[in-house]
Amino acid sequence: MSFDISQYTRMRRLPPYVFAQVNALKMEKRRAGDDIIDLGMGNPDLPTPPHIVDKLVEAAHKGQNHRYSASKGITKLRHAISAWYQRRYDVGIDPDREAVVSIGAKEGLSHLVLSLINPGDVVFAPNPTYPIHPYSAIIAGGDVRSIPIGPGRDFMEDLQAAIKQTWPRPKLLIISFPHNPTTLVVDSDFFRKVVDFAKEHQMMVIHDLAYADLVFDDYRAPSFLQTPGAKDVGVELFSMSKSYSMAGWRVGFCVGNEEMVQSLTRLKSYLDYGIFQPIQIAAIIALNGDQQCVGDIVSVYQSRRDVLIDGLNRVGWHTDKPKGTMFVWSEIPERFRAMGSVEFSKYLIEEAKVAVSPGLGFGEYGDDHVRFALVENEMRIRQAIRGIRKAFSKDV
Repeated sequence: MSFDISQYTRMRRLPPYVFAQVNALKMEKRRAGDDIIDLGMGNPDLPTPPHIVDKLVEAAHKGQNHRYSASKGITKLRHAISAWYQRRYDVGIDPDREAVVSIGAKEGLSHLVLSLINPGDVVFAPNPTYPIHPYSAIIAGGDVRSIPIGPGRDFMEDLQAAIKQTWPRPKLLIISFPHNPTTLVVDSDFFRKVVDFAKEHQMMVIHDLAYADLVFDDYRAPSFLQTPGAKDVGVELFSMSKSYSMAGWRVGFCVGNEEMVQSLTRLKSYLDYGIFQPIQIAAIIALNGDQQCVGDIVSVYQSRRDVLIDGLNRVGWHTDKPKGTMFVWSEIPERFRAMGSVEFSKYLIEEAKVAVSPGLGFGEYGDDHVRFALVENEMRIRQAIRGIRKAFSKDV
């Protein structure tokens, strides 16, 4: 017996993953023996700091930690989250009512939206952006209105234009700064405008702060919750994947507006029993311990950024240095732009032996860009530049 899942409503609203085409070609070339340098998926290659791993191992040896945990996160971890926010941002978080642990930020955001959105509700999300931001709303049955984002645009102006043209009134705004994939960063004044906008239009706000620590050149990413009145309208999510190189551990958290946090907490109580307890215990050590390990990780990404950007500019691909994230967002050179991002990404695999992410995968407004992930060492990045120079020397 077979089923056509494309007939199910949610599946019909989820298009085939754009990245799959590029990934398939990458794997085909690797199976044929080609050495493809993968700067596509943002999968951190740096190991988790040893003191965090040691705590995981220690906790895993204790049998009492093998039982079901707590879906909202163990008490000591929620207190560690609260203390982390107080130290970093001078923001008070009630660990019992305003914090919930998630299985990575992606799970937390998608289930939070599912708990907040009714079928037909309108959600504002940037375009291009990280796919789960708009698709969390689509999975929940909502309607997404895309707000263009990128160099040369004023996001707040575009928000104001969109609100005038949207009915019913949008219920939710999803944002993330430093932004993936565009690498755009904002200041605290931007968040003040967001809070005012949300209050004026009675909207909730979700801010994804996954790249809080991955910032360069003396830039410091503000927290949305530092803004007066932010807790009245929204929440913030943080992932330990990037700052502590714990991507595969799947641990993050959501903090802020009590009603929104409790909505997620309630839904999760039906869906999961929480993260494996030794991981939560190790996460406490990460948040409470010496943060030099975070600085060391950021230094590696900054060095890789500089090598990549300097190399791209040398071969005639003008690209600015981003102040945040582990990515580089680069406009496709003019002579290749007519290809679009998917075909250009395939061209780089074929001719440069370099895999990147096509901008179209982040939304239609990203089709004139590609995204590099800084997930290879500097030697491999230099090799990638040599391959790109070779590809650019060919006639197309």
